[in-house]
Amino acid sequence: MEYSVRYPCVLGGSKFLKRQHSVTSAVCAACLLISVVLSCTALPALPVFSDKQEASGIHFRHHGNPTSDKYLIETMGGGVAVLDFNNDGLLDIFLVNSGALRVQGRQLVVDRSRPAYWNRLYRNNGDGTFTDVTEKAGLSGVATHNYGMGVATGDYNNDGFVDVYVTSFGANVLYRNNGNGTFTDVTQAAGVAAGGWSASAGFFDYDNDGRLDLFVTRYLDWNFSKNEICRDKNGVRTYCAPAHFARVTNILYHNNGDGTFTDVSQRSGLGKVPGKGLGVAFNDYDGDGYTDILVANDAMAQYLFHNNGDGTFTERGLEAGIAFNENGAAISGMGVDFNDYDNDGRPDVIITDLAKELYALYRNVGRGNFDCVIRQSNLARISAFGSGWGVRLMDYDNDGWKDLFVAQSHVMDNAALLDPQLVYRQPPLVARNIGGKFVDVSDQSGSVFRQPMAGRGAAFGDLDNDGDVDVVINVLNDSPRLLYNSASGLPNHWLEIKTVGTVSNRDGLGATIKIVGASGFEQWGYVTTTCSYLSACDPRVHFGLGADDKASALEIRWPSGIRQVLNHVQTNRILTVTEPRREEAKK
Repeated sequence: MEYSVRYPCVLGGSKFLKRQHSVTSAVCAACLLISVVLSCTALPALPVFSDKQEASGIHFRHHGNPTSDKYLIETMGGGVAVLDFNNDGLLDIFLVNSGALRVQGRQLVVDRSRPAYWNRLYRNNGDGTFTDVTEKAGLSGVATHNYGMGVATGDYNNDGFVDVYVTSFGANVLYRNNGNGTFTDVTQAAGVAAGGWSASAGFFDYDNDGRLDLFVTRYLDWNFSKNEICRDKNGVRTYCAPAHFARVTNILYHNNGDGTFTDVSQRSGLGKVPGKGLGVAFNDYDGDGYTDILVANDAMAQYLFHNNGDGTFTERGLEAGIAFNENGAAISGMGVDFNDYDNDGRPDVIITDLAKELYALYRNVGRGNFDCVIRQSNLARISAFGSGWGVRLMDYDNDGWKDLFVAQSHVMDNAALLDPQLVYRQPPLVARNIGGKFVDVSDQSGSVFRQPMAGRGAAFGDLDNDGDVDVVINVLNDSPRLLYNSASGLPNHWLEIKTVGTVSNRDGLGATIKIVGASGFEQWGYVTTTCSYLSACDPRVHFGLGADDKASALEIRWPSGIRQVLNHVQTNRILTVTEPRREEAKK
C-alpha cells in the first residue's frame, strides 16, 4: 500500500495560499499562531488517494455543454451516487449527466437524446473494474428537456433494494429497483416529478413511521426566457449571480406507503420559507429523536429546519447560529455535511462556498446552538481561496477523527479574468483533523491533489471493502475521478456498520450510532445516504478506531426509538446489524 510520511516545519499556507501574492492581513493574522503550532507537528504515516478511473472500465464524461450565452445551469451539474443496487455487497456507481442545449422551433430546449448525454450506472465487479449496465438496467435514454443535476438513493418501498431519484432542471425522475437488476420509471405514479430547477435531494423518515420520505432542494426561479446578460465592471460577460433571480421553495414529499407520495411542503411549513437551495443534509442536531434538515443556500442565509415531531418544521438557522458566517455575512452555500467532527456526540455543520468566503464550520455546542469556528479550526487558512462543492467529514486515515474532503472549482469558467486572485479549475482538498483542528495534507495525499479540475458532486464510500473511505468525483465537462484510499495499509483499525431496519425503515436511515473503543474513546455516526452536493453516499457508517483492536460497546438508537447495544465487537470488518423487534428489545 502507498502512504506518505510528513515532518514539516514551515509557515507557508495551503497550496492555494501559496499561489496568491496578496492575502488579506485579517486572514493571516487570525491563522498565524495556529499555522506555527500545526505545521511543526510531526504527523504519522498518511494514506494516499490513487485515481484509478482509467483502468476501471468507466468511460463516462459529463456533458454540461457550456455556451457563449452563459446559461446558469451550465455551471451546476452533476451528481454521483455510490450504491449497492444488486445487493452483492459491492458499491456500484451512478453518474448524472446534464445535456446539451438546442433550438427547437423558436425555443431553446435541453437535448438528452444522444447516448453520450445519458446518466450511467456501473456495476462493481469486485476486482477494481466496473461494467456499464445502464441499458441492461433499463436506465438508458433520458427524458428530453431534463438537464441533469443530482441523485438521491434510498429504499422507499422497504423491499430490500435501493431506489434512485434523479434531480434536474425540468422534471425529476424516480426509478424503482425491481430487485432483478432492472429499474422502472415510476415518477408519474409516485407523484414526485417536482418541476422547476431542482438541485440536491435526499430520502429520510421525518415522522418515524418506518417509510422513507423525500426532500428536494430547489435553486432559483429561473428558465431560459429569464436569462439575463451580465457583465463585470470591465465589461466581461459572466454568469449572472443568484441575486438576479427570485427565491423558490423546497419540496417535502410524504411517503404514503402504497408507492405514492404526497406533497406536504405547505402543511409542514417548509413551503413557506423560500430560498436558493443547493446542498442538503440530515441529522438530529438536538437529540430529540427526530431528523432535522440542513439546507445550503446560495448567497443568502443558511437554513436549519427543526423537526417539531408533529409533521411540521421551524426554520431556526438564525437563532441557532448557522445562518451567516462569524462576520454576520451571507455565504454562497453549495455543499454541506452534518457530522460530528469533534467527537462530543453532537452533529456539527460544514458548508462549502466560493473563494474568499472561507468554508464555514459550525460547532454544535448543545441546546440547539452552534458556534462559528472557521478560524479556531484552521479552516480560514486552508480555504481562503478554495471554492468548494462536494464535501464530507469522514475519517480518511482511520485514527478516530473525522477529516475533511472537498471537491473544488470556482463557479465562473472565466474567474481569472474577473479577479486575478481567482482560479477556475482547482485540485480537491483533504485536511486532516488533529484533535478538532484541521491541517491541509493534500500535497502528501497523492498526485490527484495537484491536478486542477472542475469538481462538482462527490460521493464517499468503501468501494473495495477494505476498511477505508474512497471517493468518486463527478467533474464538470470531464471524466470522473475514482480515488481509492490506501489507509487500509496502515496499522489503524476500523469498523463499518450496515443497518437493517425492521420497525424502522429498511435502510435504517436516521439511526444514530455510538461506538466506544477498547481504550474508552467515543465516537458518533449517523446513518444517511444524503451527503455532499447533488450526491448520495454509502449508507454504511464507517468508524476508524486507531490502535483499538475491538469496540467495547456499540449502541444504536433506531428511528423507531429502539435502543440496541452490542458489547465486545471485533474490528476490521463490515458488520450488519438488524434492528430488534420491540418485544425483543424489551428483553
